Amino acid sequence: MRLRCAVLDDFQQVATEVADWSPLADRVEVVSYDTHFADEDTLAAALADADIVVTLRERVPFPASLIARLPRLKLLVASGMRNSVIDYEAAEAHGVTVCGTASSSTPPVELTWALLLGLARGIVDESNALRTNGPWQHTVGADLHDRTLGLLGLGKIGSRVARIGLAFGMRVSAWSQHLTKERADEVGVQLAASKEELLADSDFVSIHLALGDRTRGLLGPAELALLKPTSYLINTSRAAIVDQDALVDALHEGRIAGAGVDVFDTEPLPDDHPMRTAPRLLATPHLGYVSRANYATYYGHAVENIQAYLAGSPVRRLP
Repeated sequence: MRLRCAVLDDFQQVATEVADWSPLADRVEVVSYDTHFADEDTLAAALADADIVVTLRERVPFPASLIARLPRLKLLVASGMRNSVIDYEAAEAHGVTVCGTASSSTPPVELTWALLLGLARGIVDESNALRTNGPWQHTVGADLHDRTLGLLGLGKIGSRVARIGLAFGMRVSAWSQHLTKERADEVGVQLAASKEELLADSDFVSIHLALGDRTRGLLGPAELALLKPTSYLINTSRAAIVDQDALVDALHEGRIAGAGVDVFDTEPLPDDHPMRTAPRLLATPHLGYVSRANYATYYGHAVENIQAYLAGSPVRRLP
């Protein structure tokens, strides 16, 4: 009897296309789901007969309560090598092995610049106007050259975003709680004296921080109020770093020029979510990691992880 492997949130139905699952064909039946299970009861019912689950990023929490309801689950594969929504102690207690995969920082870097450039040059507004016989050239683009790009975070992704900003001729500064001048000098950017200074001085602010106790709610109403009315905010990191209600208010009131957002407090975004109708917002449905090459890595490594587990030698174990 073959084991059953459930692939969650395969919205584009590409999990079995971008990777070769044939080495598992004799031992594993793969079932992918292209809809999101929004509550634990529905998810537990869908996974009741799953021996293996492949989950995408941190979209689906696996708390102790859910793991306890999945007595057949033996292997949980999460894309990426960091996942904050899995209860590892509960997994261990129930005999569930947890493994990760590699993940490229290239796609989120590229999406960050897609959002930034799209906002700066009014790409979506102008394209929509052209297609609907609307006004010709009804926006005035914001320049990048000689403007200031402020980065919250200068890790793998932030540093690559910084180098592209420098290539555009921007002044680039960065801040995070433990960022050193040596690290800033290494990347070739200015170390901001404080978060507040960076927000007040920047024409574009882009967030590249991991979500944790120190970064949750890092940008609230007071911090957003420091941004210039001509400034743009880009968030391709985690929604909870920014107070979502405060951001929506700032957009509606025109206190910032615009925002580019790829991450939300609830995903997929509910039909009535205020982000869907906020003005001055360029929003994408969490596409930061979504690229063919990244998916090939996620699901290719998932296959390898399952093979290794079945051979009795799990690889890429988490945490």
